[in-house]
Amino acid sequence: MKIAVVGVTGLVGTKMLEILQERNFPVTQLIPVASEKSVGKKIQFAGKEYSIYSMQDAIATKPQIALFSAGGSISLEWAPKFAQVGCTVIDNSSAWRMNEGNKLIVPEVNAAVLSATDKIIANPNCSTIQMVVALKPLHDKYKIKRVVVSTYQSVTGSGVMAVTQLQNERKGIDGPMAYAYKIDMNAIPQIDVFTDNGYTKEEMKMVNETRKIMGDNSIKVTATTVRIPVMGGHSESVNIEMQNDFDVQEVKQLLAASPGICVVDDIANLQYPMPKDAHEKDDVFVGRIRRDESQANTLNCWIVSDNLRKGAATNAVQIAEYLVANHLV
Repeated sequence: MKIAVVGVTGLVGTKMLEILQERNFPVTQLIPVASEKSVGKKIQFAGKEYSIYSMQDAIATKPQIALFSAGGSISLEWAPKFAQVGCTVIDNSSAWRMNEGNKLIVPEVNAAVLSATDKIIANPNCSTIQMVVALKPLHDKYKIKRVVVSTYQSVTGSGVMAVTQLQNERKGIDGPMAYAYKIDMNAIPQIDVFTDNGYTKEEMKMVNETRKIMGDNSIKVTATTVRIPVMGGHSESVNIEMQNDFDVQEVKQLLAASPGICVVDDIANLQYPMPKDAHEKDDVFVGRIRRDESQANTLNCWIVSDNLRKGAATNAVQIAEYLVANHLV
């Protein structure tokens, strides 16, 4: 099993290597790929040293699976070239997500739609992934009508420069700025660029990707996405209106029994999900589960997950695991 990791030196690429090793993915040959300036440099994986490949040299090895985390423009150019040699690409950028011919996959939600003919598979946006993992069992049982979500997102979602900006600000050091404003002691209600309707691209990703993953365009979604000065993971306040009524205790039991979810909800002992507790874990943590008393059949909850792991690298590796287990590669 030859596995290429494209963008191997980035935050998500590095995490992909960690997770492949942690989960004992059956890698017989690793093909690490990065930009031209990194070609020939060495990386460590599973106790061995590997040299970084160029794109063209990686394609020549004909890997069975390529995990991409190198940005949308690179993915648009190179993913089809990997696919042409029979490789299945799992892409972490936004390039292919809303393309009609490409599946958008969260394994706990919709892996069953995958087939051997899917050669470029899209990994969803980090904030969407954790939300739909929690929405799926609720939709199956109660039928979701509308979702109102506000996010509180980690600086790690913006890459190395954003992490450095936060660390520099805390030390009083001037340096490169990933954001238009200071992030320490602040909350920036803008993630990605604004679109014509006044929403950001991140907010519209949550709207459109949720419908595609859930396979239901009738679900109404509205989002406000906010960057905050944390590094453990993304948090979301989610208000869910459903067609059918529910019992709150039954909802907690349903979520706790669902794959990929850990319910942390014990307000008597001040137990609820926080990004520092989700850090370096693969679960989606759900808490503050309570009825919205202002409207019928509506639930409030708080969802937290490590955005580099389940929100990106782990989800991609789980897709690869599903492909291997079901002989689709």
